[in-house]
Amino acid sequence: MDVLAIGDALVDVKATAEDAFLVEEGLVKGSMQVLDTDGATRLYARMGQARETSGGSAANTVAGVAALGGRAGFVGQVADDQLGEIFAHDIRALGVEFLTPARADGLPTGRCLILITPDAQRTMSTYRGASHELDADALDPEQIRGAAILYLEAYLWRSAGPRAAMERAMGIAHEAGRKVAFTLSDIVCIDAHRAEMMAMVESGAIDMLFGNENEIRALADVADRDAAIDAIAAKVPLVVVTMGEAGAIAIERGRRASIPIARIGRGVVDTTGAGDLFAAGFLFGQAQGRSVEDSLRIGAIAAAEVISHFGSRPEGDLRALVAAEA
Repeated sequence: MDVLAIGDALVDVKATAEDAFLVEEGLVKGSMQVLDTDGATRLYARMGQARETSGGSAANTVAGVAALGGRAGFVGQVADDQLGEIFAHDIRALGVEFLTPARADGLPTGRCLILITPDAQRTMSTYRGASHELDADALDPEQIRGAAILYLEAYLWRSAGPRAAMERAMGIAHEAGRKVAFTLSDIVCIDAHRAEMMAMVESGAIDMLFGNENEIRALADVADRDAAIDAIAAKVPLVVVTMGEAGAIAIERGRRASIPIARIGRGVVDTTGAGDLFAAGFLFGQAQGRSVEDSLRIGAIAAAEVISHFGSRPEGDLRALVAAEA
């Protein structure tokens, strides 16, 4: 297997909305908030016509790896309910190995309510549900040992049970000589857990770290972007930072590589999943033994494809797009 991810098993519920609706709901455009059951029910009732698709940050990433022709797996907790069946069917249909048994008791399957404004920005409200009931017993050690890269997301890392599962998985991966990658996911994940995340980074537990420029600033607690990147790059063998219109940069043991954004199709329609698919392209390249520069190129193409349409998973032929841009 090229990439095995552990993350939130969520179903995305997406609808368009005007900026005024965000103001009425007290939502900050482009942000992510966590909802309880009542909050999720209330917001869903106020949303316009919606479309349901399987989502979750790391799940989107391995969907991208599979679309690129890679071998991918996913570990995430769903409930034995309708949304859980939707999630399991969708991810397996993409060719991603998904072995985690559904839970018959506990919370329902998690969902992410996503509002897309006319400027293509996405504002997310997440009900974590069963996804944050994942525990170490759900892990298959042989599945972890068989993956070139173990990829973890900070959205799930915030909860104690899933964090313990991730820490166990990191140990198994490193004992088997595999690499561990971690994505910072969102500033909201960093604010309450910065000290723990820095301790993990400084311990050498992470071989690759992904984040956007604001997340790297928050983790380093440094306002200047370049200084923040340098501070984190000194602690992690490979750091990949996305910078919006400025493209992306990767620093591997002091050596820098950068790439501008790629432009595909209709331009920006929906930014949901851009970071997830950039990570998919980069991880696929690294698992295939490609250079950092080539991995950045594949990541940029995958991100450009997913923002050119509504939805957080690729619809075009990523393999053909990558080959055409070679």
